[in-house]
Amino acid sequence: MAAIKILSVDDEAPLELLMKQYFRRKIRNGEYEFYFAHNGLEALAILYNNPDIEIILSDINMPEMDGLTLLAKVNEMRNPALRVIMVSAYGDMKNIRQAMNNGAFDFATKPIDMDDLSVTIEKAIEQIRFVHESQKAHTQLESLKKDLTTARDIQQYILPQVFPPFPEESDKMDVYASMEAAKDIGGDFYDFFRIDDERFAFVIADVCGKGIPAALFMAVSRTMIRSKGSQCDNAGECLTESNRLLASYSVDCMFLTVFYAIYNTNTGFITYCNAGHNPPHLLRANGTIEELPMARNMIVGAFDDIEYKEDTLQLEHGDTLVMFTDGVTEAMNGAEQEFGVERLDNILSGMAGKGSQQIVEAVKAGVSDFVDDAEQSDDITMLVLKRE
Repeated sequence: MAAIKILSVDDEAPLELLMKQYFRRKIRNGEYEFYFAHNGLEALAILYNNPDIEIILSDINMPEMDGLTLLAKVNEMRNPALRVIMVSAYGDMKNIRQAMNNGAFDFATKPIDMDDLSVTIEKAIEQIRFVHESQKAHTQLESLKKDLTTARDIQQYILPQVFPPFPEESDKMDVYASMEAAKDIGGDFYDFFRIDDERFAFVIADVCGKGIPAALFMAVSRTMIRSKGSQCDNAGECLTESNRLLASYSVDCMFLTVFYAIYNTNTGFITYCNAGHNPPHLLRANGTIEELPMARNMIVGAFDDIEYKEDTLQLEHGDTLVMFTDGVTEAMNGAEQEFGVERLDNILSGMAGKGSQQIVEAVKAGVSDFVDDAEQSDDITMLVLKRE
């Protein structure tokens, strides 16, 4: 451990000898390192050249610059670890009180009781070490916040952000998606990609848990499902293969709910597999709303050797499939009431004929108005597919 650097400021020469004699063992052991000045001006020069000095023992009454003025100059340095111990005659209590009111750490009276001064210095060192630990923790926290910000940016980057995603298919489908993490980084994700000339895959998923572990598992899961989606011919097979791999790599029993759909742009026909996820809502062109059947497949990543089954759905022209995570319906206001399916459908019922982005923004606005100032408790993710 580095020596504590102490600056003694006093115009009485014998005090320097007394300090060196009394603290000789600590000086010899490298615990204390002393500097000496005879007035405030000399002290400032030494402080300028040795900014790591952390304890000042200063007389109050000195020529050229007294101790109170020196204390004011030291305060201007704004060094939270620096401790000033004032020294003066016992009868000089007015100046001592002023020094304490102006931020001095403690005081000692002349003639100095060296044993008492030693205890005072040790008290100052304890506080200095506490300040250093706090600064270290603050630095680590700032570093973590920076890392989280970077992780959030990376997470947003890996999710598709360009809309429309398939301009060449704009006359056949309208797609929009959004993910708002509850924390710096989230566990929800969405994705979409081309399988062949006619078919496109659409995925929305919710990883259990929050924070960095969920975000990492999210990234792995997205990559796995996209990879298997390009290899497998149907939705059930894709999730069966993805589950087999994710279950073997899952740590701390992490899992995710997934809705995976394959959409044929020519026919509007959808084959899908719902693995424990919220049933999407189907907004028909005439404004009626249908909720898809509850999931009949297990969550993904928890158990090996599960065969996932798929279902089918027909989108007619003007129909819209609204996919979302439970962060939408389970968003809570200050009274701990949930947004719920009914409020979601009330919004969707007025959105027939609207574009996918308009639908996403309308639902997000509805959720925001409902929760008001309540803290967001879960990621809010939506993926909307409309057949043109």
